[in-house]
Amino acid sequence: MQLTESLFNIDKIDKKNKKSNSTIKFDTRKKSNIKPVAVIDIGTSKTCCMIANIDTDSKIISEIIGVSQQASKGIKNSKIIDLKLIEETVGSVIQSAENMARPHMGGDNLKNIFVTISSLNTIPHHFSVDINVSGRQISEKDIDSALLQARYVASPKEEGIVHIIPASYTVDRQSGIKTPVGMFGHQMTVDITTITADISSIQNLTHIINSNHLDIWGFCASSYAAGLSCLVEDEKILGCTVIDMGAGSTQIGVFFEGALIYTGAIPVGGAHVTNDIARGLTTSISDAERIKILYGSASATGYGDHETIDVTSIGEKDIDVSSKVSRSLLPTIILPRLEETFEMVRAKLNDEGLSQIAGRRVVLTGGASQLSGMKELAKHVLDKKVRLGSPMNIKGQAESTKTPAFAACIGSLQYAAKYADNLQNTGSNHKFSLISWPQISDNFLKKAVGWVKENW
Repeated sequence: MQLTESLFNIDKIDKKNKKSNSTIKFDTRKKSNIKPVAVIDIGTSKTCCMIANIDTDSKIISEIIGVSQQASKGIKNSKIIDLKLIEETVGSVIQSAENMARPHMGGDNLKNIFVTISSLNTIPHHFSVDINVSGRQISEKDIDSALLQARYVASPKEEGIVHIIPASYTVDRQSGIKTPVGMFGHQMTVDITTITADISSIQNLTHIINSNHLDIWGFCASSYAAGLSCLVEDEKILGCTVIDMGAGSTQIGVFFEGALIYTGAIPVGGAHVTNDIARGLTTSISDAERIKILYGSASATGYGDHETIDVTSIGEKDIDVSSKVSRSLLPTIILPRLEETFEMVRAKLNDEGLSQIAGRRVVLTGGASQLSGMKELAKHVLDKKVRLGSPMNIKGQAESTKTPAFAACIGSLQYAAKYADNLQNTGSNHKFSLISWPQISDNFLKKAVGWVKENW
């Protein structure tokens, strides 16, 4: 059993008892070592769906068999502003990816999907759970018991659990243990990080997926997914901050000792830079985005006044009436916003007491990180070693999806490959909730714990 992420293992304990309005259903296909899994990343600028065959024995992605993306509609700054438009976009993207993947799925339709959830809507919690093992050998059931307790106390009623991550273990005052199973001891303490999200965000995403005749198999925090796809193992162990720069927000994930310990975000992204250019040059947002991609830079040096770019004023349709603007003007518009972004990231890490724990390593990813000079600017503002991170290369992956813009989507596939098979197929009527646990009664908890003791 994998001990680095155990939300789904806990669900097996109470699968016969839990009831919720937000549900996840499972298909009844015969279990195989190769299984198709789908993920969707609903971002401010684009919505992307990927379908991959995963090897449930080795927990790795064997091949991407379907991919589709479209410009997002109905979402601004990582927040939903038009539910109907998002439903239509999500449905169209999923259908396109499904059509591509169907020959590899035996003609079957998708039934379940993993969904990335913006770290702008997530909240990290840290606490410890003590388990009395009475001198015997620690088993996997003891770990599940600790995580069952963690799930009960993890979040207030207005939040739902996205991840429960055991960071480290202590057995009889011996700390820093990574895998306590098989050890002998009297008391085990599990240090746990839980990532929660506000219930309204989860309910909205559930509604969007259900309206397209699918069920949610699980959620993955976007910054967690970006880290899974871009960080090497040593970075996760020694301490590293992944900064996923999207269009509507900049999301932050901090890894330490091999585990995710923090997720957060600031409501500033690449779209804000585009809007600044549009205002500064009095051009349309679409033209500003084009200018940013073609000529934008996070560096104020290297451009002379003789270099010019064509700018079409708002409302003008004739390219012949465009004006010439010095290219050196562009960094003066872009730099203040990007400096503000990294300063806000630095302030958030300091406020959370993570500046030292996160180490001196930063990995930039996300579509907005691809601007020229971004790495050097981040290094200057954050005073850390910085590199640009691209997602891992996977068989069947389209060349266009090998860029930092697809880090979260690829990372969600990696997450799904590890944990999708932990969701046991129990028939089409099986349901469990990702959001109702904090609202259950104390009597139910006693019954659940009692059931564990009696059966394990």
